[in-house]
Amino acid sequence: MAGSRADDARYAERVNAAADLIEDGTSAVNAAAALAARFEVSARQARRYVDQASSTGRRPVPETSVVFTVKLPASLVARVRRRAARSRTTISATVAEALTEFLSPEHRRGPRG
Repeated sequence: MAGSRADDARYAERVNAAADLIEDGTSAVNAAAALAARFEVSARQARRYVDQASSTGRRPVPETSVVFTVKLPASLVARVRRRAARSRTTISATVAEALTEFLSPEHRRGPRG
């Protein structure tokens, strides 16, 4: 996949690989060369991964997303779309945030009556 931009998960994987090399005492130059070969990226891009790892350390690797289809009332979908637009985020991110909060242990629902 040479020449294409890394998604968030691949970016995190590459920065974390750079962090591993740095933690093992590998010089920045040698770490960049190793990353360029391992991930088939340019030396310049590999150096960016090394620089990122040096400045901020490891990155969390995002969980893989899957398609999950549900049927919702049109009015609720409209509200979700408006909320996503106001937040300048995706509908998926908005729904994921809402479900994460709803399903969190801290979220307490009283009995419906």
